[in-house]
Amino acid sequence: MKPTPIELLATVLFCLAVLHTFSVKRFANWAHHYPKGSVPGTLLHFLAETEVVFGLWAAALFFGIAIFGGSMHEAVHYIDGLNFTEPKFVFVVMVMAATRPVVTLAESLILMLARLIPLREGLSFYVAALSFGALLGSFITEPAAMTLLAILLKHRYFDRGISPKLAYATLGLLFVNISIGGTLTHFAAPPVLMVASKWNWDTSYLFNHFGWRAAAACLTSTLMVSWIFRNELSQVPVQNRREDRIPVWLTLTHLTSLGCVVAFAHHPDVFFGVFMIFLGVVYATLPHQDGLKFREGLLVGFFLAGLVTLGSLQSWWLKPLITGMDGITLYFGATALTAITDNAALTYLGSLVEGISDSLKYALVAGAVTGGGLTVIANAPNPAGAGILQNSGAFKETGISPMGLLLGALPPTVVAIVFFWFVGRP
Repeated sequence: MKPTPIELLATVLFCLAVLHTFSVKRFANWAHHYPKGSVPGTLLHFLAETEVVFGLWAAALFFGIAIFGGSMHEAVHYIDGLNFTEPKFVFVVMVMAATRPVVTLAESLILMLARLIPLREGLSFYVAALSFGALLGSFITEPAAMTLLAILLKHRYFDRGISPKLAYATLGLLFVNISIGGTLTHFAAPPVLMVASKWNWDTSYLFNHFGWRAAAACLTSTLMVSWIFRNELSQVPVQNRREDRIPVWLTLTHLTSLGCVVAFAHHPDVFFGVFMIFLGVVYATLPHQDGLKFREGLLVGFFLAGLVTLGSLQSWWLKPLITGMDGITLYFGATALTAITDNAALTYLGSLVEGISDSLKYALVAGAVTGGGLTVIANAPNPAGAGILQNSGAFKETGISPMGLLLGALPPTVVAIVFFWFVGRP
């Protein structure tokens, strides 16, 4: 397939965006060489914001389309033709899931489970959160689970002076477990959602082919990392819990609102209406609330919108690449490609191929979720976690290093490969 000039431009800008993502730490270091508040320093700090990267290069594509297309109308027409439901959904879910009633309930449930584990709280909570907590993504959606776990891990570990090695190992483990942990059902993980309806995959199918593997991989990886860092985790100070009690009716109201947003995830006009009502409830109950995470949610939504804008013009090389692979090549190819493009985009392109066999369908989706923790752009919920954790004590000075994340995610990714490809593969 011969690409059009606009498709070639989009691919060049996409590659530049990926390179920019891996260079944000360098921009942050350059920014420290200039006085605080100076124009060069401010510009470099802006370029060091991971969530800004894809939106920035998407803006360049917008003007490029206007130039190559001969008018601004062509660029506007292209944007109007894209589907930005997922960025809107992630923004709304991220803000709702980060409220005090929802976070407190999640922490209480994980703590109850942790107390069944005969270890110190610092270690037992870590095991419960990153293994069983990650599987919550199959029921409340992956963005919501990522937001909840990132907030809990930030307060209990990342802000408590943990070592950089533990910080990156935990970040990689979180991203990988969230990516595979949403595959117990057919509606929670973006790469599964893209194909479930067309390929007639229901929750029963997902659990039998993906779910039990995901649960086993999450538990195995978490136990492995916990064992390696057992001494440091055991010494993490116990988190002092809030004394104020949140009314049960308020927690139920938050959960109902979140459930309605999930139920209408494909209808942005409806779930934004639910979100407006939810905001009214929040501002009417301020004594039981923390500050809403609008900044983090908007930045993540902007990141994903940029990814959609640039990624929608990559099918000219991705689709032939996917269709030209056999099972094992497709699985490992999808795992690798996911690191440089959103895994939902890969599975969506695969769904456009007619007559693809069941084994290739499995290889594509399994590879997409396996590689979903390798980079910030690999899985839609990853920017949400990065947005929350990059301001934690562990990363505040230098930001999240893409190479550090990659190295931290490799061990749990290998574990996922073992369970998804080598253990009783269907």
